[in-house]
Amino acid sequence: MTAVPFAERGGAVRGLLDLATGCYPAFLFGGGVRALPVFHFHDVTRAWLEPRLQYLVDNGYRTVTCDEIARLAVDGVDPGPNRVALTFDDGWASAWTVAMPLLQPLGLTAILFAIPARISDAAAVRPTIASDAAADAGPAASPAFVTWPELRAMHASGVFDVQSHTRAHAKVFCDPAVVDFVTPGCAGDPLDKPLESSNGDIRFVEPDALGTPIHPTRSRMSDARRFLPDDGTAHRCRQYVAEHGEADFFARPGWRGELERLARGNGRFETDQERQAAIEKELQEGRTLLNDGLGTNTVRHVALPWGIAGRVTRRALRDSAFLTAFAEQPLRRRNVRAGDDRYGLMRLNGKFLTCLPGRGRHWFLTAV
Repeated sequence: MTAVPFAERGGAVRGLLDLATGCYPAFLFGGGVRALPVFHFHDVTRAWLEPRLQYLVDNGYRTVTCDEIARLAVDGVDPGPNRVALTFDDGWASAWTVAMPLLQPLGLTAILFAIPARISDAAAVRPTIASDAAADAGPAASPAFVTWPELRAMHASGVFDVQSHTRAHAKVFCDPAVVDFVTPGCAGDPLDKPLESSNGDIRFVEPDALGTPIHPTRSRMSDARRFLPDDGTAHRCRQYVAEHGEADFFARPGWRGELERLARGNGRFETDQERQAAIEKELQEGRTLLNDGLGTNTVRHVALPWGIAGRVTRRALRDSAFLTAFAEQPLRRRNVRAGDDRYGLMRLNGKFLTCLPGRGRHWFLTAV
């Protein structure tokens, strides 16, 4: 199997390397703030987010938009003291039900990197923690991501600066080897489902497609050329599972060997031209769908899924005239300064927000 480049790997080793080489800002260790901290969040709860937002307000911090970040990185325009950026990735429903009603009364703003292919329509917006109907509610009901009416309301409020997280936040197969199969109970994170369709539509390998062969995956925004298995192999495996007990098939002692024999099919790698076209489409349509859906032209920044940007993606960003992109880069400082690479801006986990100077400050090792 093809090795995954170090730049695409996370985990403890990468974290320790960043720590040892001074990539984390000084304020995590009791120092001051010397650049713009940009924090990232995903799915949040009120209990976790509310005290962090209150910490910002109590200590005089203000928030900035993506355009202000671009003015700093590209033009050298300092947004002023005590400024931070709050970014929410993916557009989870909690951005609407939890973050929006917490940010608004505190006078704070945030940036939402949304995935238009994951956004569904709805007749109305859902209740939030600010409404009586949701006061005692648990996790937000389906769908898992914000809906178009909710996203439009967030954009119109001015509380959220809506930007792109690409069209579909897609992973693609990148190797012919079969490493697993879809089995019962493997739903997991919806953003980890690999792309199945190959005709430009968005269709993922779903958890109910029992028996589907799974190959090694990488981000669509990496330089990996996508491996396209022939449709007959997956169909043959799924049909075999359906004819031999469906979910009960996986209780058989030798089920994996049976499917491995069936999964020895053909396939092909996409061409360099196909890869380039697919990456360009992910970027350009992600921006266009959001601008059209919101009735605006302000979507001009992107956060790349899993922080991965290959050379093809970087070229496409430039050619598509995106102002900035957030992407992980080894041995780079996790903040934004004047002159930073506009297509490799770095962020910091939101759990470190209370390490900022102020009353009630936490230290690096105690931030959770």
